[in-house]
This record gives sequence, structure tokens and C-alpha cells, in this order.
Amino acid sequence: MSDSVIAGRHAVREALMGDADINKVFIQDSVNKGQIKDILDIARKKKVVVQTVPKSKLDGLTDERHQGVVALGSPHDYMPLETLMGRIEGKRANLVILDGLEDPHNLGSILRTCDATGFDGVIIPNRRSVQLTDTVAKTSTGAIEHVPVVRVTNINQTIDKLKEKGFWIAGSDGKGTMDYREMAADVNTALVIGSEGKGISRKTLEKCDFVVQIPMVGHITSLNASVSAALLMYEVFRKQNDVRRG
Repeated sequence: MSDSVIAGRHAVREALMGDADINKVFIQDSVNKGQIKDILDIARKKKVVVQTVPKSKLDGLTDERHQGVVALGSPHDYMPLETLMGRIEGKRANLVILDGLEDPHNLGSILRTCDATGFDGVIIPNRRSVQLTDTVAKTSTGAIEHVPVVRVTNINQTIDKLKEKGFWIAGSDGKGTMDYREMAADVNTALVIGSEGKGISRKTLEKCDFVVQIPMVGHITSLNASVSAALLMYEVFRKQNDVRRG
């Protein structure tokens, strides 16, 4: 599974205007922007990332006549937030919110752990974040088929909606005042994991009901994002499930 490539001005325009899930639009750097103003306007309205690149980049993406415009569509369907909320209505549910995660290997690993711990879904922003790609699918070793991924325009507004539905929001940050082993997890829980370099954004951190930190006694000051997420997910799993005794 890889990104679906849509080449040509008419094809890209139609894809943007229709229901196609477009991740990014590439524009050849020598193209007259006035000639593709309608494409740029639609992409801006739908908040699709547009990137200017040399012709060689487009030539490497497709053998078709691209006319200086190529779009990359999602190779895997995202689930609407409303659909996910309907699925978990009336049950105890757990979610992971990724605030700006960029490494597809991390996302794939997180999906794999979500499946292992019974988490109900992953929420990602549709901009400045890794999307569902071939690398994500391979790293997830099939979990991508079982764990729904929701893509939203605004993470903070989504957190507000989750709070209205009774979710408690737990952020992970090295400066957190609570040891992650102390967090309450016998409720609907949404774990917020930040980007690899910058962590959770300030405004999103302020939205969290509590901020936890993972104690470290070695020389390295931080953990890989997928490792941090796995520790937190299994802590939630541990507190919500009795140990099975033989």
C-alpha cells in the first residue's frame, strides 16, 4: 500500500472538489500560479498542504503527463470523528491523541500497541503531522486494519468535544508533576502524545486535565514517542483490567 498519485491539473482539481482524501499537493516551481489559482484556492479552503517542488520531483512521482501539478491521496481511509464517537457511545473507551507526531514508524508502532491494549482509536491533526502511509501500514503489522484513525482540523477543539463526552485528558511531558503510575485510568481516557522534537504544544498542554511524566534514572533525557505511548497505554490497560490468575 502506497500513496495514490493523482497527476494533471484537471484530475487534481476534481479530486480536491470531490470526496478524495488528499494529503498533499505538489506544484512545479516554474508553473504560473495564476493558471492554477482555482486549485490553490480549493486546497487552501480544504486545508490541504501545498508544496512547491522542482519538475524532477514530479517526474519521479508519476510517468503520466502531470502539467506541473500532482496530488497524493491517502492509501487508507480515515474514520470521521462522529463515526468513532458513535462506536464508543455508552462504553468505557480509551483514545490516543497525537499532537504533531512526524515519524511514520512511531505512528505504526503506536497503532500496533493500540491494538494490543484494546484502545479504541487514534486522533491526528490533518496538518503538520504524519499521515497514513505505506511505512505506517508496514510498521503497524496489520494493526492499521483494526484501529481507526481520525484526522481532525483542530486538536484542541476535538479535546473539548471529548471532555463533553466524559473523557479525561492526560498529557505526557517531561515537566509533568505526576508520575504516570499515579494517574487515574478507571475512566474514559485520552492520552496526548507530543511530537518527537517539541513535545505537546503549549495550548494543547493547557487543555489536559493532568500532565504525567515518565521517571528516568539513566543518562538519556527522553524516550521515543512510541515507547512513551506504549508505557502509558499499558498503564491504562493495567488499571482497567484485573490480573488474570491461573
